[in-house]
Amino acid sequence: MSLNFAAKEIKPLRTNYGYTARRVGENKPASRYQEATFDIQPTTNFHYPPTWEPNKQLFDATRTAIVMQDWYAFSDPRQYYYTSYVVARAKQQEVMDKNFELIEQHNLLQGAPAEVLDKVRQVLIPLRHAEYGANMNNQDICDRGYGTSITALASFNGFDRIGIAQYLSRIALLLDGNEETTLLTAREAWLNDPAWQPLRHAMEDMFVLEDWFEIMVAQNIVMDGLIYPLMYERFMPQLAAQGGASLIMLTQFMNDWYAETVRWSNALMKVTAAESDANKQLLAGWVQSWSDRLSTAVLPVAELAFVDSAQQQVDEVKQELLARLAKQGIKV
Repeated sequence: MSLNFAAKEIKPLRTNYGYTARRVGENKPASRYQEATFDIQPTTNFHYPPTWEPNKQLFDATRTAIVMQDWYAFSDPRQYYYTSYVVARAKQQEVMDKNFELIEQHNLLQGAPAEVLDKVRQVLIPLRHAEYGANMNNQDICDRGYGTSITALASFNGFDRIGIAQYLSRIALLLDGNEETTLLTAREAWLNDPAWQPLRHAMEDMFVLEDWFEIMVAQNIVMDGLIYPLMYERFMPQLAAQGGASLIMLTQFMNDWYAETVRWSNALMKVTAAESDANKQLLAGWVQSWSDRLSTAVLPVAELAFVDSAQQQVDEVKQELLARLAKQGIKV
């Protein structure tokens, strides 16, 4: 008795779902990101308007003054959908956990000068409250925004800000041997210290903006574009040079995260500005007003960090931000 085996290739009748085929082509397989993002948001058959905003639909493009012919013209350069996002963050979390464990086991912070640790308490830890505010702003964008490629990104960004706030809280607990002293002092500074009130005021004004894309510009483009280079690219290396090198390990995620953020924020601004002159002018106006306000708001905090060179540091990061946006077609 003999057995004959033959291999046969069975070609699928379709390589795509209809909603992705309309964008990438009938015979080109869509990526997981494209399947999880393109045209996922409902656009028709809404049975009732939202009771809290009866003049709008549940998903309504007119909640922003920005006008796009196709809200899916933008796509995340990182190609993050739920699974890829979670996998990437899990790997980063493992690295950060090891960093914290290493520093705690060997008491590496004890070797840093007291004045360096005091600077961390005074300047870095109160930013955990700004991160919680950034989460609220991004979840608001997710709630009222339009187009899954933007709303999903905002949601992920909001979750990241909670994570960053928690890292700052862990640093505070390391400084005090798991006591709450620094956390309580930082909260009091955020609420009452004159140096933090302009930044807090600006953050709370963002909470009540009606245009969600303006929140995107104010929070994720301008505020982050000033604070992250100022704090994590300038202030932390300064502390490292003064004997606080181990602190760099505790803020590694913030640097990596901001490098990611610049990639998608550049892409979003470029696509939106290229859509029309009206969009370009609107974005430029928002950038100008918020960069002027926020550069003034972060100056008192910069004075805590850099003392006499604070104004120079703020001016430099502001010019870097405006130069980066100019390359995306937004000239202020």
